[in-house]
This record gives sequence, C-alpha cells and structure tokens, in this order.
Amino acid sequence: MAGQIHQINVSPGGVPKLPVPEAYLAVTGVFGDAQADTVHHGGPDRAVCLYSWEVIEALRREGHPIGAGSAGENLTLAGIDWRAVGPGTVLRIGSALIEVTHPTTPCYKNARWFIDGNFTRMHPAKHPGWSRMYARILEEGWVRRGDSVAVIEKEATA
Repeated sequence: MAGQIHQINVSPGGVPKLPVPEAYLAVTGVFGDAQADTVHHGGPDRAVCLYSWEVIEALRREGHPIGAGSAGENLTLAGIDWRAVGPGTVLRIGSALIEVTHPTTPCYKNARWFIDGNFTRMHPAKHPGWSRMYARILEEGWVRRGDSVAVIEKEATA
C-alpha cells in the first residue's frame, strides 16, 4: 500500500495547523510545530499526528467544514487505506520512518469543524476508522509535500 503526503501542517499551538512545504520529523516532534496542551499532545509517542485526506473528504461530503490541518494533524496523507492504519503500522514517509502508536481522542477545539459541534464524529471508539493517529519517530528525517508514503509493516497485536 503506497500513498503520498497531501499536506504538511504546523502551528505555534492549537488548531488549525497551517500548511508548510516541508518539515523535519524528530523524535521530539515536528520542527516548527508546538502544542498548546502538552499533557494530551506531543511527546515521544505522540511526536506526529496523522490524518487521511480521503477521510477528510468524506467528512466534507457529510457537510462538515473540515479541511487539511483543521483537526490538528501534522501530516495529511492521501492514497492510504486508513482503516488498515493502526497501532504498530510502520510508515516510510520521505526520509523518515514512523510507527503508529494509537488513535487520538478528539478535543473540543475541533468542534468548529463539525456540524452542530459534534466532534465525536472522529472519536476512535464511536467511529472506528475515522480518527487521527499518533506516531513515534523511528528514524528522523525530512518530509515534503508530495513525498511517497509506504506501509513497511504492521506489528501483530496480542
């Protein structure tokens, strides 16, 4: 399964995150990006937040005013079967290698991107396959818009 980076997004804290042409993925996070709430966001197992462009498009078809970077993801990925991406999935993105750690729980700050403020539409327990994912950095590296994204492996879960 292969795809590409649709958009790279950063902010000084909070949402939306805005597009940049490239970024460096480090163990400590995405250079140029910050989190307003470091209790729930950031850290080694949440160094980068991922979301699917196809999921965003499907949410837009439902009438939600969400876009790439709106939900706070650092990398908006296209052409990946999002339902197949979960904890243990390893992705080669640009020159970086990352491992998905867990789905994110949506924050109330995402309410503005959903009809009637119902941001639980992207909650992993309520709507599996529709949430963002956190990942850790296995190999630091640069990523650029349009870079390929390849699924390397997915660890077996017990």
